[in-house]
Amino acid sequence: MLLALLPIARIYNLNLGYTLLCNRNTIYTLKIRVDLRIIFNDFWASLTLFFYQPVRYIMKVAYVRVSTEEQNEARQIEALKKHGIEKWFTEKISGKSMDRPQLQAMLDYVREGDTVYIHDFSRLARSTKDLLEIVERLQAKGVHLVSNKENLDTGTPTGKLMLTMIAAINEFERQNLLDRQREGIAIAKRNGIYKGRKKVAIPDNFTELYARYTRREMNKGQLAEALHVTRPTLERMIREHLEAVA
Repeated sequence: MLLALLPIARIYNLNLGYTLLCNRNTIYTLKIRVDLRIIFNDFWASLTLFFYQPVRYIMKVAYVRVSTEEQNEARQIEALKKHGIEKWFTEKISGKSMDRPQLQAMLDYVREGDTVYIHDFSRLARSTKDLLEIVERLQAKGVHLVSNKENLDTGTPTGKLMLTMIAAINEFERQNLLDRQREGIAIAKRNGIYKGRKKVAIPDNFTELYARYTRREMNKGQLAEALHVTRPTLERMIREHLEAVA
């Protein structure tokens, strides 16, 4: 203990013998040492904050998809190399659903300022509705989308205009479809042949599987697959379940 204090006594020109014998001076000396240590720690804390503060690195990310195992993704990869891609997400799976492992991984991975590159819109989604939903999720995270074939960049005014036009066309088509559907239902009801869609009952194992979902042991796609229902049906089941337990 005495040897440990000697360097401190020399540095601060303190009388070590007097310090050890006098309680008041001992308290005073210790207080000085504590104050100095606090200053020292604060100094290092500021250095740590300055030198080790995370820096956000903007990434160029590519999403590549082919529909079957027999198809080759090399053509898409070759076409996207010119952009200097730093992170690749590739998969061989149908684009009819958004429940694709690499698509969801890409959407989770990207951060604000990143850019996602695709060969064409059909690689990202097979329907305009799904395409717009994916783009909306990217925009919500501050991520741009660039498509080679369509020559579209959502980070530019022209790209935003084209995206707005695509969304307007999709809404127009959706409204026309709904109008035709309503007309058909009205005619069927007048003829007494419309019975409506049969409601899918909530399975007996829903509560158990939903609890696993809330514990993040599975995602919504896996939950829907385990229950053998579509995503819209799953959403309805979740709403009804939450209303029942509220």
